[in-house]
Amino acid sequence: FLAVAGQKFDCCVDFTRNDRSAFLAFLSGARRRIVSYRVRDQSRRRARVYNDFVTVRMRDMHTVDYHLALLGPLGLSDVSHALHLELSRTAYEKANALRRDWKITKPYVIFHPGSARREKFWEPQRWSDAIDHVRSNSRISAVLTGGASRVEQEHLREIKSKTLQPVADLSEKTDLLTLAALIGQARLLVTVDSAPMHLAAATQTPQVILFGPTNPFHWRPRESPALILQGESTAPLTEFSAVRPRLPMGQISTDAVIGAMDSLLSSHAAAQSS
Repeated sequence: FLAVAGQKFDCCVDFTRNDRSAFLAFLSGARRRIVSYRVRDQSRRRARVYNDFVTVRMRDMHTVDYHLALLGPLGLSDVSHALHLELSRTAYEKANALRRDWKITKPYVIFHPGSARREKFWEPQRWSDAIDHVRSNSRISAVLTGGASRVEQEHLREIKSKTLQPVADLSEKTDLLTLAALIGQARLLVTVDSAPMHLAAATQTPQVILFGPTNPFHWRPRESPALILQGESTAPLTEFSAVRPRLPMGQISTDAVIGAMDSLLSSHAAAQSS
C-alpha cells in the first residue's frame, strides 16, 4: 500500500470493485480513476473514489471482454481478444530439466486437480481413474501439477493414493512460468477452472476443463481447443449463458472426462498422421 501511495499515477483502472481495490485506487492519487458503473449499486461510499464510470457489467460479458471494455476511456477499443504468452528460454530450460529428472520422455498429459477453492475439487477417485486411463496407453505419460497449499497437497496425496501406479508429481516444483512451459509442451491439460486453464489457452494447448460453481460463460477459453464439462451432461458444453446455476463438481462423471480426453487425444493423433 505504501509503495502505491508513494508513486504518481495518471490513471487507475479498477477491474475488481472490492474494498481493497478501492483503497488502492484512492492511494494511487490518479487523476482518472476508472471503474464499472456497478460500483454505485454496491457502495455509494466506495463509488466516491472514482470519477470515470463505464457502463458495462461483468455479469453480461466474458471476463476478457469486460476488462477490455474498462480500457475504453483510454482510447483502447480495437484490440485483439486472443491470449498470447511469450515464454523465456529459461522457463523452457527449467521445464525440460524437470522432465529429465522425472524421466518424462514420452508425450504427456498434465492433470491439475487443485484450486484455491475447495468447492472446485473433483472427487479423488475420479481423478485417479482418469489418470489410470491415460496411463493405460503406453505411449503417453501422466503428470500431476499443483500448488503448495496444505489443502491442495492433501487433495493430491489422496489422488495419488488411489492410482494403480505411481504418477510423476511435479506439484510444488514449478514456478508460474515453468508451469506454463510444461503446459505448452503437453499433449493435453485436464484441469478445473484455475490458472493453468488460462496458461493452456495462451499456449494453445488442448484441454479438458471441469466447471462446477463458476460459470464458463465468463471464464472459458475461447481461442484454444477446449472441451468444457459441467453438471450431469455427458457431452461437452456448446452453449453458454450469462446466468447459470452453481453446480456441484460431483455431477461430472468419470466417463464424461475420459470421453473428452480421448476425443482431443485422438484429434491430435489424426492431425499428426495426416
